[in-house]
Amino acid sequence: MIKEKTIEVKVQKTSNSRIKELDFENLYFGKVFSDHMFTADYKNNQWGDAQIIPYGPIPMSPSTSALHYGQAIFEGMKAYKNLKGEVSLFRPLANHKRINISAERMCMPPIPEEIFLEGLRKLIELDNNWVPMNEGSSLYIRPFIIGTDEFIGVKPSDTYRFYIITSPSGLYYNRPVKVLVETNFIRAVEGGVGFVKASGNYGRSLYPTKLAQKKGYDQIIWTDAQNHRYLEESGTMNLMFVIDDVLITTPLGDTILAGITRDSVLTLARDWKMKVQERKISIDEVINASKNGSLHEAFGTGTAATIAHIAQIGFENINYDLPEILPHSFANRVAKELENIRRGRVKDIHKWMYKIL
Repeated sequence: MIKEKTIEVKVQKTSNSRIKELDFENLYFGKVFSDHMFTADYKNNQWGDAQIIPYGPIPMSPSTSALHYGQAIFEGMKAYKNLKGEVSLFRPLANHKRINISAERMCMPPIPEEIFLEGLRKLIELDNNWVPMNEGSSLYIRPFIIGTDEFIGVKPSDTYRFYIITSPSGLYYNRPVKVLVETNFIRAVEGGVGFVKASGNYGRSLYPTKLAQKKGYDQIIWTDAQNHRYLEESGTMNLMFVIDDVLITTPLGDTILAGITRDSVLTLARDWKMKVQERKISIDEVINASKNGSLHEAFGTGTAATIAHIAQIGFENINYDLPEILPHSFANRVAKELENIRRGRVKDIHKWMYKIL
């Protein structure tokens, strides 16, 4: 249970709820947004003015620094409703830690835990009817911070605004995905900001992803900037492979986002005494394992994607069909276990769930 904090949050309720327009049986990802949003402002070296207001357009000067110099970071989280109607967040403290890691790298002030958690609690408490109960659905939560100085000049902003918006959503991927190994464009380099959830990281990925989608792929797999041989992550998820019953994933570093779903999957694998290796893995190793039959599973992990099976990998104009994910596979087993934890159907031994109401 997230306990009520001491900060004051002003609440302005909408006079016209849109929830009657929502079709809970046909939810897309990130298309519809709940009635309210949370905001807090940073000025004079401190955070304050926490409030909940109706969801709507953001007034912004054309000279707002975030638009020009990229001081914009965000998180992705989810809230779930169980059969009793209780609402819980999945690992919010991990998201709070990660947004502050991003903030430090982007020269932005950290958001205090009490503002982050109390903003989440009050916002979801107010919009709890927007939290879906259907299997595979959730309330997607997007906290983000932007620089708000009205100033044209290359320097960190002196003022910032923190927002939380929410979106009842279905599955991000509703079928196994086809991915293309990218060997031309570069997402991140050592010493850069690849480990940060900064808006610019995603902006630079759009063009190569668009090119891949024109070829029939759903996403791309980024490779190392130096040799383009070692797999890093996909556009929306960390990557995992099961080769000879060993779960293999790329180690964290400057170019890899520390995925919270990634960490959760690795934790469950170790709980189940599965052998886990966090090491570099090359595209050649994956292709060879696919050819000799030692590659049993390939999948991605992420808050939006959750567990996304990979059906095909394209590399150097050749498509490699990967093994079908069977019902008893690790990927399906861990996806089911995560869903059971989130819905309160099994014991939460790692204390990942934080009850809102």
